Amino acid sequence: MNSSLLLASIMVTVLVVLLPLLFHLTRYLGAKSDNVRKNEPVEGGIRVTHKDAFDAFNVKFFLVGIIFLVFDVEVLFIFPWALNLRELGLFALLEMFVFVGLLVGGLLYVYRSGVLKWT
Repeated sequence: MNSSLLLASIMVTVLVVLLPLLFHLTRYLGAKSDNVRKNEPVEGGIRVTHKDAFDAFNVKFFLVGIIFLVFDVEVLFIFPWALNLRELGLFALLEMFVFVGLLVGGLLYVYRSGVLKWT
């Protein structure tokens, strides 16, 4: 048998046997908490009480998440542009100034509309 195949099969066998064993050991040997407050579900820093599904909730968390995604995706465009800037030339530099200007304008709009205020 090939040595790398033997090593891979040993690693898979160890993982298949060792991981479930470790999970069971931590279940029996780990600390147990009987605190009712600690066992309550917490989602996004908000304690979830058992309410009706149609109750109103604060959408600030979701808005900030969406804004983060919009402004985080810009890195996907800026990083390859920065790596190839010399080959792309002056026109690409001007295009990136326009792109970043639009992003700054969007950020100013979001800031002025009060989406980022938590109060």
